[in-house]
Amino acid sequence: MRKSHPVRRAVLAGAATVSGIVLLLSLKPASDPGSAQAAGQAPPAAAGQAPQGGVNGAVTGDAAQTQYGAVQVRLTMANGKITQAEAVQAPKGGRSDQITASSVPRLNQAAVAAQSAEIDAVSGATYTSAGYKKSLQSALDKAKASAGAQQGAGNAQTLTGDVAQTQYGPVQVRVTVAGGKITKAEAVQAPKGGRSDQITSSSVPRLNQAAVAAGSADIDAVSGATYTSAGYKKSLQSALDKAPAGGGSSQAAGSGGGQAAGSGGGQAATQTLTGSVAQTQYGPVQVRVTVAGGKITKAEAVQAPKGGRSDQITSSSVPRLNQAAVAAGNAQIDAVSGATYTSAGYKQSLQSALDQAGG
Repeated sequence: MRKSHPVRRAVLAGAATVSGIVLLLSLKPASDPGSAQAAGQAPPAAAGQAPQGGVNGAVTGDAAQTQYGAVQVRLTMANGKITQAEAVQAPKGGRSDQITASSVPRLNQAAVAAQSAEIDAVSGATYTSAGYKKSLQSALDKAKASAGAQQGAGNAQTLTGDVAQTQYGPVQVRVTVAGGKITKAEAVQAPKGGRSDQITSSSVPRLNQAAVAAGSADIDAVSGATYTSAGYKKSLQSALDKAPAGGGSSQAAGSGGGQAAGSGGGQAATQTLTGSVAQTQYGPVQVRVTVAGGKITKAEAVQAPKGGRSDQITSSSVPRLNQAAVAAGNAQIDAVSGATYTSAGYKQSLQSALDQAGG
């Protein structure tokens, strides 16, 4: 058969075509994410992905309020990855039951698959989806913060304050101090029973947040919870007083009774001393002073009468008493006119603070 024979050309062309198809099929696109996963390679990390770094356990996001009810997401993390997502709160009642039953499982699956809050809304469940994503993101934010805290957890301290007795029951505060800051505050005891339950549930979370934000016991009382607030601050201060020198923040460690805040010794050392609470006819008074080089360099009232006319008297008299304490260098100061009880309580607490320094 000659080389130019038509049949021979057809056979050669067919063979070439088959070889080309086989060669193309044998090639794999290098950028195919599915191929990378099949080969056991991790896909590229996406922005907003679940925080890595060994976070383990359950993390619950904040409740997100929607037009049809609250949505709150809880994640189960293992080695920094989302292994399970669930909605511990979701809209209920009427048609919401049907929408929740249909959309939440899909949102849970999407969260695990995406490893982030960058998930698509479920059609027909716009509000639920938006609330889910918001709560999911807050859970991831908490996991990220936890991962960061774990890196410096070696020097974390948990300090429990003394029980502070109030007119409505005991208050006791526990704080976690890490990296020189209060990272967590909680009330392990608080007034209970009757209206106290409502006041406690409303005020304690706000006091906890204030303690973390301030890094000290210098926090405002919650309106309508004067006694609980006073007890909380007293127990919080006693917890911070238990922090060893140099072991807490400049604020937290510095508020300890009689502990040196400076690095030097002798007369160069600075001490922050908190006096005992002095009970007066109009409320408790408690004074904190800073002493350096044997002199009072700062005086402040961490507790003072509040409510009604007491607010006006306190705001007028306490600054003058503070100035007088620094000027006199002792508790032998004159009472402020019109603030007899507050002045007496201030002087009593100031003296107890100075007694801790032996002066």
